Amino acid sequence: MSSSALILIILGLSLIAFLTGRQRAYRQKAHSRLKALPNHYGVLTALWSGVPALILIVAWLLAGPAYMQHQIIQSLPDSIASQQQDTLELYLNSINLAIKNGTAVDDPVSQKAIAGYQQAEQQSRYLITGLVFTLCLSGIIFGLSKKLVDSHARISIEKAIKIALMLCSGVAIFTTIGIVLSVLFEAIKFFDSVSFFEFIFGTTWSPQTSIRTDQVGGSGTFGAIPLFVGTLLISAIAMFIAVPIGLMTAIYLSEYASNRFRTFAKPALELLAGIPTVVYGFFAALSVAPFIRDLGQSLGLTVASESALAAGIVMGVMIIPFVSSLSDDVINAVPQSMRDGSLGLGATHSETIKQVVIPAALPGIVGGILLAASRAIGETMIVVMAAGLAANLTANPLDAVTTVTVQIVTLLTGDQEFDSPKTLAAFALGLMLFVTTLVLNVIALHIVRRYREQYE
Repeated sequence: MSSSALILIILGLSLIAFLTGRQRAYRQKAHSRLKALPNHYGVLTALWSGVPALILIVAWLLAGPAYMQHQIIQSLPDSIASQQQDTLELYLNSINLAIKNGTAVDDPVSQKAIAGYQQAEQQSRYLITGLVFTLCLSGIIFGLSKKLVDSHARISIEKAIKIALMLCSGVAIFTTIGIVLSVLFEAIKFFDSVSFFEFIFGTTWSPQTSIRTDQVGGSGTFGAIPLFVGTLLISAIAMFIAVPIGLMTAIYLSEYASNRFRTFAKPALELLAGIPTVVYGFFAALSVAPFIRDLGQSLGLTVASESALAAGIVMGVMIIPFVSSLSDDVINAVPQSMRDGSLGLGATHSETIKQVVIPAALPGIVGGILLAASRAIGETMIVVMAAGLAANLTANPLDAVTTVTVQIVTLLTGDQEFDSPKTLAAFALGLMLFVTTLVLNVIALHIVRRYREQYE
């Protein structure tokens, strides 16, 4: 029986457990006083019936593939099972592909491995199905027991919900830890081949390396300064566009606009955040970049067909909703009493905004700007399509540049060897990018926290 069918059966048996537990509580209520509502006992019975079975299903989904892989290896002769890891994995992949697609194989050894796999899979399905029914029915039987009816069902349910919330919080934490460790380990391998100081302070980026010793190719130069400069240049242009427009928009919507205008203007503005970045990239490559090139040529300037200015302008338009929405929420959170006090002292509306509202909301505005900056630093598609792939060390916005994220995509595109410095350089760049955005997010959250502590 498939996992989806087992989950549906568990849900159905949990519903039966709920009804059974509630009915048992109603009968007990007629003779003695319950410590919780009958629905609480029904929910507790359903939890006892469904949760252990669901945990079993999840455990099997995680451990089942490894077990089935072990079964295949056990069915192989020693001459194949004792081969090197890479050769064995290639052989196992061919068997798994044949099993997945249902294709026939001529090799007797592979046929035996596939037959052993199918037999083990069938046996495991019978075992899991039997255990699921056993756990669910055991939960229903426990719901009929007097011990459960005499318990504090509401307190038990609250503890179960608390544990579930803690597990959900732990998923985010462990996911972050896993991302950091996976990037860190690969970056350490890269720094074993390339000096850390060469990577951080080098001014030439040319990651092309020869795969074999007898092959003609570059030795590879991994100076990341051009990538960092290009990232900061495009991000600075984007922030120069987004911060004034976004902040002025937020001030108008929160202080001057009517409620009728605000109800459709703010959602329309936030639609910009929902447009896919590849659409912005098309717009930058087909409209903005040619316009800037033609305008520069008319003024006698040399403008690259793919420039940092074009990518920065479009990226700034993309992150306007981040700045405007966050700033608008922060400005609206300023207590009305502060505005009334300023107006009561004779200040005009504009003076109140400049001297009272903006200073009071400034920590939150700065936090929103830093969050928008981290969004700009991590953007890829717009830069790929509008700024190019050239790693030029320049501060001229009319030249073609590239960013850290673009080079990560370039290094990991296609068939690559994951033990070469060229490929491992992507993880080193990812680590630097992660550290940069993490610092910006921590600073932004710290500023916002200070704001909330002061005005909530």
